[in-house]
Amino acid sequence: MQSAEPIIQLVGLGKEFRTANGPIKALDDINLSIEQGEIFGIIGLSGAGKSTLVRCINYLEIPTSGDVLFENKSLASMRPREKRLARQSMGMIFQQFNLLAQRNVLQNVCFPLEIAGVSKKEGMKRAMELLEIVGLKERAKAYPAQLSGGQKQRVAIARALATNPKVLLCDEATSALDPNTTKSILGLLKDINRSMGVTVVVITHEMTVIEAICDRVAIIDQSHIAEVGSVRAIFSEPKSNIGRQLILGEAAEQVIRFGGSRRVRISFDGRSSFEPVLANMILACKVPVNIMHAETRDISGTAMGQMVIQLPEDEVDQNRILNYLKTAGITHEEVKDHDL
Repeated sequence: MQSAEPIIQLVGLGKEFRTANGPIKALDDINLSIEQGEIFGIIGLSGAGKSTLVRCINYLEIPTSGDVLFENKSLASMRPREKRLARQSMGMIFQQFNLLAQRNVLQNVCFPLEIAGVSKKEGMKRAMELLEIVGLKERAKAYPAQLSGGQKQRVAIARALATNPKVLLCDEATSALDPNTTKSILGLLKDINRSMGVTVVVITHEMTVIEAICDRVAIIDQSHIAEVGSVRAIFSEPKSNIGRQLILGEAAEQVIRFGGSRRVRISFDGRSSFEPVLANMILACKVPVNIMHAETRDISGTAMGQMVIQLPEDEVDQNRILNYLKTAGITHEEVKDHDL
């Protein structure tokens, strides 16, 4: 699917905003290469600079320093007409859809074609083809207010594809959607990437989005690129602190100490073997435990036996787990070393 040929290169890219309190550096010395035909993710926490970065790629924001190369040509040195054509080659979709409320679905998709000077007949034909691709041909005459969030985003994707872009920039495109709708939109973007060969750049703060569709990912932290690599490599061995935090969650930043802390024996005396007792407890309490000893058997779908776990040293964490075990009706007792 991928070639080694970059379609977008960011070279020493910087962006400063002037404020009443002095300049704020949103991006600092960003160097990235995005290859033709890949799905490239850019992830970071809120305020890291990722939305500014995507807006600099298509010159919605003019960089303060550095350069953006599109198909090996500098956007900074392009004439206005060349720059306009380059920007037409980069479709964009946003978190809040940005549809025109007074236009129906078909007219929304036609809008960029009108600006590009395409005839009305040709524009409507192209728009209907795109609505079929995104699965909304039958809603062509509906207005945005009559659509669900997922349908609005599908219209926005169709509109972004209207001018036959080579790149689709997605700025938090699924953040306003529920998990099932997010899954369908990501599936659509993957299909578009495969069937139309469009390079997709995904800006997000959610690792699940990166994991679902991206080939490679750049992690941005405090206006800098912390690391870049294949999704598989970064998920298996993140090298930066922010990478570990994004992948492993808060646990990566916490140091959970066990030392010589309290131990609890949990008895399995007739609960279903299919009930994930320990996993449910850890998810509910958001605290890890250390398994010291386990001897359990599955007898005709019933769990029998016992497990000894060590609780963290923190007293609040200990009480959270003990209260959970009591509330959930799980047979347990505290044990000492000589009881093991």
